[in-house]
Amino acid sequence: MATILTNDHFDKWYEGLNDKVAKRRIGARIEDAEEGNFGDCEAVGEGVIEMKLHFGPGYRLYFYQSGQNEYTLLTGGTKKRQQSDVDRAKGIKRELEMEGSW
Repeated sequence: MATILTNDHFDKWYEGLNDKVAKRRIGARIEDAEEGNFGDCEAVGEGVIEMKLHFGPGYRLYFYQSGQNEYTLLTGGTKKRQQSDVDRAKGIKRELEMEGSW
């Protein structure tokens, strides 16, 4: 079992999704991660991990391990904006580290 946490950046991205089916599928993927099944993931640097979702525009969730069996979702995005989303996720992680929020 894993604990999946969010922050304002992730929550804003998720709530901004207009596709209700995509939101349900992303929510289901997060639930799978809570059960320990992270699926297709890849480290992208600075401790940030990209979770790939193979539907729609190629959704991506960015997270890091913030504790033992604890993970924090940083933000989300799509394959089209992948590099800028990776950079944003790294910046959010640095911001959280500076705030001592992890």
